[in-house]
Amino acid sequence: MNGAVRRIIVGPTAAGKSALALWLAQQRGLAIVSADSRQLYQGFDIGTAKPSPAEQRAVPHYGIDIATPQERYSAHAWAADAERWCAAAEKAGTTPVIVGGTGLYVKALVEPFGAIPPLDPARRAALAVWLESRATVELVRWCARLDPPRAHLGRTQLLRAIETAVLAGEPLSAALRPASDSAAHRPVRYLVVDPGPVLASRIALRVHHMIAAGFEQEVQQLMNSVSSDAPAWSASGYRVMRESVEGTRPRAGAIERVIIESRQYAKRQRTWFRHQLPPEQVTHLDPDAPDAPTRLLDWWDRGDAVTGHESSTGHA
Repeated sequence: MNGAVRRIIVGPTAAGKSALALWLAQQRGLAIVSADSRQLYQGFDIGTAKPSPAEQRAVPHYGIDIATPQERYSAHAWAADAERWCAAAEKAGTTPVIVGGTGLYVKALVEPFGAIPPLDPARRAALAVWLESRATVELVRWCARLDPPRAHLGRTQLLRAIETAVLAGEPLSAALRPASDSAAHRPVRYLVVDPGPVLASRIALRVHHMIAAGFEQEVQQLMNSVSSDAPAWSASGYRVMRESVEGTRPRAGAIERVIIESRQYAKRQRTWFRHQLPPEQVTHLDPDAPDAPTRLLDWWDRGDAVTGHESSTGHA
């Protein structure tokens, strides 16, 4: 990106960051680079709130539908691809803005780390079958012994940490440390989009909108073509809705469970952004504030200047 400041829009799920980024991109002629570990899977559309075909036609998008459901896609791989996407956008005459809620992807781009140890597919599949039957609290205990820095994370991250420690003999947290030979960090400016306490109701509303849009039908179609152990099923809500479609979980209970899991995920995202992003590089934006569009344009139009503590508006 020619040494320019990276501008990155992040926030918890359902906060409204994608809509704001789309509007900004249309106003300033930008391209969007998705930093979403769920939207990269082909076919997993409704449950990941993937940009619609019309939105993707209106604004160039990178990082959407780039992997089959069976592929495992790491933060290290995404960061390398994101560099290429940003370069491609600039070559096409558009400036990229990075948008998403997967904090580890953002960190991998901003603070490059070494490659994650490769795992033997057969041994990993066998271990995954056993781990899948373990309760999350048990996984936490395992991770606390094998890789303590990652023991506070969600189930998917716990599984990955345990797999790496057991099969590679190295904690995943160690592999994720910044590479010693990485280039000097590029200046970064973050916009954290968060509506505050109303996020809980926004999440519930979005889940119900997904149901109305055909989330269950999408899951049924995916079940016909995607194996049950495919990594893409780890996307928030999909395993629960699959149980509902299969008849092993009541529909109403499944919908409520998706809402609960989404809120838990949002809480983890908020914690990550609060502790991992340098405060002096962060601007907070309440998407529901009347002057949100003006403040969004102001954040973008400040260009490459990163001086002092960024301004804050709305909820931290």
